[in-house]
Amino acid sequence: MAKIVECIPNFSEGRNQAVIDGLVATAKSIPGVTLLDYSSDASHNRSVFTLVGDEETIQEAAFQLVKYASENIDMTKHEGEHPRMGATDVCPFVPVKDITTDECVEIANKVAERINRELGIPIFLYEDAATRPERTNLAKVRKGQFEGMPEKLLEEDWKPDYGERKIHPTAGVTAVGVRMPLVAFNVNLDTDDLEIANNISKIIRGSSGGYKYCKAIGVMLEDRNIAQVSINMVNLEKFPLYRVVETVRFEAQRYGVRIIGTELIGLAPAKALIDSAEYYLQLEDFDYSKQVLENHLLG
Repeated sequence: MAKIVECIPNFSEGRNQAVIDGLVATAKSIPGVTLLDYSSDASHNRSVFTLVGDEETIQEAAFQLVKYASENIDMTKHEGEHPRMGATDVCPFVPVKDITTDECVEIANKVAERINRELGIPIFLYEDAATRPERTNLAKVRKGQFEGMPEKLLEEDWKPDYGERKIHPTAGVTAVGVRMPLVAFNVNLDTDDLEIANNISKIIRGSSGGYKYCKAIGVMLEDRNIAQVSINMVNLEKFPLYRVVETVRFEAQRYGVRIIGTELIGLAPAKALIDSAEYYLQLEDFDYSKQVLENHLLG
């Protein structure tokens, strides 16, 4: 059986359609790699791509996308709501089929070394590829963002895993890692008060005493003039989507604010959505493996 690896690079560009189209063309140009999904957000000024391939082709695709981004995205001119430190901000690999986490760590190291060697971009390894405990958490790695990275790289504990202690002048720094599937999920509120979204984010995210498997920040969507709770759910087996939605709803009510919609960024495991459907439909004695038609058709 062919080994299948997923790669989900995040690029610091969500407004320039020509650059986004160039990234799409680059992704589609690599034989053996499939671009499953991509989405861009102007307020975040960020694009998220989802690709799959085998262990060789996915490496080539990741490198070529980082190369294109480094040549076409200038971080000295970048503005956006989402935290970022590089033209290609993060490039995680996810084991999908017949491949182990350790094998994906090898892939991450090969890609990271090549990016630094050929493009001169310093690399931090994160999550399951991290070489130090403090680099497991992407938020800690990215703290300081592009503007603060020149000073951060000079700190004793923040020498890049690959590269010198200086940023690429326009492409910044990239984090390459290995992780399990996560769901990028946003909750939009009927308010233009960013402080409310920030307060709710603080309540639900694990790092500030909330839910262990939830990462969240408040974001202002300028084009819609609404505040958003931007969420990464990192373990859907232990913490389902509906629970975070209902917590956000409950906390928003204290401010007289409603949820007006949610957004799924990129792809999500079917079970993550079906778990929420089971909850909201109040299904009794539901069996995911037996009662979902596609599970029988796909074997």
